[in-house]
Amino acid sequence: MAPSATTAAADPAGPQFPLTDVPTAAGQVVTSNADNWSMPQWTRPPANSGFFSEESDSSVGVDVHSVDLSWRQLAPSPTGPLDTTSNGAAQGMDFPSLDDQLARPGDFWMRVFASGTTWAPKWVEQRCHVHAVGHDYDGQTHLPIWNPCVWHALMRTYRQLFVGQGLRADPKLRFVYVPGAFTWVEYDYDIINQAVHRGELGKRHYLRWYDQMLHDLVTLFGPYSDKLVFTGEDYPWGPFGTADDLLAAKAVAAGMGIRTGIPEESNFHLSEAPSYASRIAANGHLVVDDTAPIHDGTRVVATENECFDDCGYRAKDPYYAVVQTNLKSLQLRANWIYVVPGPSFMNDYPEHWDWVRLELGQQPASSPDAWAELRDAQDTFWNWPDPPFDWGGRSWPTRPWVRNLERWLTQVDVPGGVAKRSHADVHRHELTRENGIADEGLSTDVAHGQSGLYLRLDPTFRRSLTGDVLVRVTWLDRGVAQWELRSSAAPVEVTGTGSGHWVTSTVRLAATALDGGLAGQTDLALTVAGDHDLQVRFVRVVRLDPPTQQ
Repeated sequence: MAPSATTAAADPAGPQFPLTDVPTAAGQVVTSNADNWSMPQWTRPPANSGFFSEESDSSVGVDVHSVDLSWRQLAPSPTGPLDTTSNGAAQGMDFPSLDDQLARPGDFWMRVFASGTTWAPKWVEQRCHVHAVGHDYDGQTHLPIWNPCVWHALMRTYRQLFVGQGLRADPKLRFVYVPGAFTWVEYDYDIINQAVHRGELGKRHYLRWYDQMLHDLVTLFGPYSDKLVFTGEDYPWGPFGTADDLLAAKAVAAGMGIRTGIPEESNFHLSEAPSYASRIAANGHLVVDDTAPIHDGTRVVATENECFDDCGYRAKDPYYAVVQTNLKSLQLRANWIYVVPGPSFMNDYPEHWDWVRLELGQQPASSPDAWAELRDAQDTFWNWPDPPFDWGGRSWPTRPWVRNLERWLTQVDVPGGVAKRSHADVHRHELTRENGIADEGLSTDVAHGQSGLYLRLDPTFRRSLTGDVLVRVTWLDRGVAQWELRSSAAPVEVTGTGSGHWVTSTVRLAATALDGGLAGQTDLALTVAGDHDLQVRFVRVVRLDPPTQQ
């Protein structure tokens, strides 16, 4: 079925904006002055995907609300039944009772605020002979959940809650954050570092408890362990050297999902992310293993994208910051994103956010598009002469510069098509200084005989193509008067006006023209014949027809 170019889908799950700038015949070109996020009307989000927040908001596609509880409200005594009728509080929020929260309609996700001294039951400190071992950045003091007595008591409450109440099997429960500790139930190392500094926790004790924690939670949830979401990160700022570098990946290997809380610093720390099956290759590109268990469609792969003018941050360029954060999340193959509609600028950039909603959780054989954001950006986390991390002896000559964000479309250097960094759109220290410098766009290098930019589609995506595709290229309409889009079909000439703006040109091609027949087994080339370089920021291949069955 051909997509409509003028009307959006009637199905509210489908695109909320029409597919635009659609040439009517192969080889035709349409150019506009804006980014184009529009999707074919057949696109639907996968079942295990979406936006989640404290409150649902169907106007912006947030369909999953939170059920938040404190350990104190659930467990008033160490041996008694679960309290489902009392209210609670944590992190400056008031919580209705479990019964009242579960009575609300709609799907939900859960957090149990457990480790804070005002979150834990009053009896825990006395019964387990423990005291606060540190305080977080909000001033809240925390108990050592790695203490065997504390952990055993917490697991008793978890069993009453998730097994006894049947919540682990409830289809409305989409996922739950674990292990229920630290600020906002996020697994950072502030408290752990303080306990180590005070001599109250050692590496052996901690690592032994960590393994026990993973085993206990996965065993408790049993066939529903894919609802567990570990909220820590690879290479944390922990006290145990390389021993804690890959513990997030260990949680994923145990069967949990994963969530990172600060993708707004989109260049920083999340390039080498083994828990997301994302690694930095020797050429600086990010390579994701789409066949890894974390990406099989059953797990939660999440980010939290709301701190653009909040959480102590203030974006200099909100649109740029939002787009980069979402592109980074999608490069990591996220299927869930935590949002807060206002701070996430969802109503400010609705077309972009609708595109993100439809991208979440897609896989190569099902995705409506493949794309590559061409750029060089610093990941200052790796800006060390000799990084004190478990790097595995790999090479990365351009460290700390990471090339591109790519999702099933990869820019490839080939003879005559070796890209160079563009300096036409430079962003410095967006949100924080550690976010580094980003040069948005790559360029041909005509002066050195490099007259093209070459791109290769993921083979699974390419094999599932049928009918026609749209190739959308965002390029700088300055200097170069014209360039050609090459595939196995006849070259298509794209002409500029010299506006000096970034523009998006859309070309319609037969899917059969993308057959890996160009240099380096690439599918597309953007080439120039004159003396001026072509600078390109974004390339997107959109399938007009639904994918074929694999």
